[in-house]
Amino acid sequence: MSTPTATRLQAADASVTVLSNTAFVTDWARRYFGSWWNAFDVPASSVCAGPLVTADLDEKAYTDLDALVRSCPHDEVTYAKAQLLLARDSTGTITGVSPDEGIAYRSEQLGSHVTLSGRTGQPLALAAARIAREMIRASLLRDGWTLLHASAVVRDGRALLAFGSKGAGKTTTALLLASRGAQLLANDRVFVKVVGDELRVLPWPSAAAIGLGLLDALGLYDVVRDRLQAGEQLHPTQHQDVTDALLAGRREPLWEPGGKREMKVQVFPDQFATWFGMELATGGHAATLLFPRIDPASIPAVADGDRALGEDDFMSGSTEDRYPDHFGLAHGINGGGSDMARASVADRLAALQHHQVVLNHDTQANADFLAKLAADL
Repeated sequence: MSTPTATRLQAADASVTVLSNTAFVTDWARRYFGSWWNAFDVPASSVCAGPLVTADLDEKAYTDLDALVRSCPHDEVTYAKAQLLLARDSTGTITGVSPDEGIAYRSEQLGSHVTLSGRTGQPLALAAARIAREMIRASLLRDGWTLLHASAVVRDGRALLAFGSKGAGKTTTALLLASRGAQLLANDRVFVKVVGDELRVLPWPSAAAIGLGLLDALGLYDVVRDRLQAGEQLHPTQHQDVTDALLAGRREPLWEPGGKREMKVQVFPDQFATWFGMELATGGHAATLLFPRIDPASIPAVADGDRALGEDDFMSGSTEDRYPDHFGLAHGINGGGSDMARASVADRLAALQHHQVVLNHDTQANADFLAKLAADL
């Protein structure tokens, strides 16, 4: 029998421990979260209290839970883009089975202990990391944090937040600034909370989605291709067509059937540092808001306008449809935070510097402009 291993994750005052009978699961959690959240090994024998994810490779436990769920009334829902069979009993225990992933879930103690039983290592590690992150998020939201739909970098402790809809340039803005010495805090979302006179920010660890065209414009395409050709891997949620395109040297954007959604490169958080040489930030305080837009015919500049924060700039339950709270972790709190927390954050954000900026397709000119703008703020 394998020796159990444990990794503890901590962000602000929220923490969760991942315990497993295979080191693959805890190594994955430490790698995935360690660059942005505090992740460290703890003796498995010392794990006795606090939020806990137990994730074991256990074929029999999976089979038994699968049979249990199918034998009683259950719902068919979707979780992480996969079918989930979900049952609840009179004690409040929630049991779920994902046949496609080969994962069984059991949530007890009002969501403070989630047990996962898996048939294979990688799906189990992915599922355990998902649940651990959702438990951290739930704890932070209950503690008054909220989530913004923004990219972010930090310079000298001051966070610059970039807002905008898909294609507006917020990821481009963050990555260009990170390539010029700023610390990358977030690719798509960031935790925020009013603490005294500051608006504190924390990262939301996740695989970063970067289009092939943007990767090429940033000068990172060949770095990724060389790494893949050497046998290294990107995040497993990446579509195989994207991997094939990289290995073949194709740089034009790839689109899902129907052409509405671009298929992108999925980068592990730690690969920003190990592959791209970017430094990651573990926190800071919000100082400036940028609202970029892309106009190929313009030169990079501060633009006129009165763009202000809107409802779409906050994450909410309706924007979290990939990971709905099927396991009772959030205790009824909206996926983006309480109304009071959101209102408090919105007031503080409104008082910060706002700049609308226009970028074009000249990566060097964009980077020069953004670096100077950030230095002057």
